[in-house]
Amino acid sequence: MQDITSTGVFGTPPAELADAPAGSTQFSPLIPGSGKLEDQAEGSLREIVVLAPPGTVERRYTVALALRALAPGGVLTVLAPKDKGGSRLAKELKGFGCTVSETSRRHHRICTCERPDQLIGIEEAIAEGAPRLDAVLRLWTQPGVFSWNRLDPGTTLLEENLPSLSGKGADFGCGIGILSRAILSSPKVEHLVMLDIDRRATEMARRNVTDTRADIRWGDVRSGVRLSGLDFVVMNPPFHDGGAEDQSLGQSFIRKAAEALRPGGVLWLVANRHLPYESVLKPLFKRVTPKVEAAGYKVYEAQK
Repeated sequence: MQDITSTGVFGTPPAELADAPAGSTQFSPLIPGSGKLEDQAEGSLREIVVLAPPGTVERRYTVALALRALAPGGVLTVLAPKDKGGSRLAKELKGFGCTVSETSRRHHRICTCERPDQLIGIEEAIAEGAPRLDAVLRLWTQPGVFSWNRLDPGTTLLEENLPSLSGKGADFGCGIGILSRAILSSPKVEHLVMLDIDRRATEMARRNVTDTRADIRWGDVRSGVRLSGLDFVVMNPPFHDGGAEDQSLGQSFIRKAAEALRPGGVLWLVANRHLPYESVLKPLFKRVTPKVEAAGYKVYEAQK
């Protein structure tokens, strides 16, 4: 008989809005070490609280996975800011066959429902949000991953200006592996650590980068890096957290790069032109050289 005593939480819902039961299993592709909701057995949870992602396809995918994991009669609480998908939650849940109770608090919509005996359309929603081979990118990708269905212009600019690298290095925030593929085109590269906080990105990167020199890791650059003596680091660091600009993210990436590089090692960095990274780079590196500026982005080479 299926064990339905467990509870879950997806993401980090504000406790004052929806408190997850104590001991809940954490499911999030953005929290390293979390469980994978995709692998949770159908009907195995009695309750789950979900902070819904903002993207429509990703949100429907996540909610469908949560409903599938619940036993009939199990309770789903799902919430989101009103301007980031919250206003659509009730309609989407009703479309899955749920009877919904909805409240509003602190600019969030909070919906609660029980899993019905008969769900409608969840397999379609799961298929729509699942990994796919993109015909344009010609790479494996998944909705919700950074720049999942287009080439990011900053990444493209850095790739176009990246020299042939050598030795041991790292790609901080590797995404689905676009820059790593360019780095590994150099036969002089001996080893490349590819690190990203998004589990889905690392899973796609493993499909896109099969070179044996690549070491792909799911982790947080800010806290999960134990690297030293590297010859190079390459990165297009994030500067948004939960949709809000956070310049400290990129600054943390730069500091971690400086810690990981050997004396004389080089950092190649692309960033939006308006971001004040030079003031962080200059105290940490012996030489900081702006290499190119185009389309609102700057590429820097910084030598330790």
